[in-house]
Amino acid sequence: MLEYIFFHERPWTLFVEYLRQKGLDPVSDHEEQGYMVRLPEDTDDDLMGAIETRYDELLDLNEALFSAGQEDEHLHTAGISVALNDGRTVQAAVEPELLGRLLQVVSTDELGRFVSAIVDAVENPDERSICRR
Repeated sequence: MLEYIFFHERPWTLFVEYLRQKGLDPVSDHEEQGYMVRLPEDTDDDLMGAIETRYDELLDLNEALFSAGQEDEHLHTAGISVALNDGRTVQAAVEPELLGRLLQVVSTDELGRFVSAIVDAVENPDERSICRR
């Protein structure tokens, strides 16, 4: 599943409504780490481009609400879901400001691939140099 997280209810609601207008049926819930939205990984690539653009716009709204002091208690927490090789999914705690800056320059898919590469290197160490792999 592709996961999207918000820390304020308003952009989360707008994102879910947007996805439904696009004909999708997202899984959405308010969880401990924030407002989550999940989509199947096999979502159409062309549609995913539009979804990523809308998500980025709503992250800006999320940040603006934070800056305006309209945040809730969950706004100061952020996490990245990490899928382990044994099938478990764990949350890596990340400072919200850092995650926000990362998502300004990389897509959630790119960030996911980066995190997956780190997980793979930790779970399956290969001590050879990169040029020898």
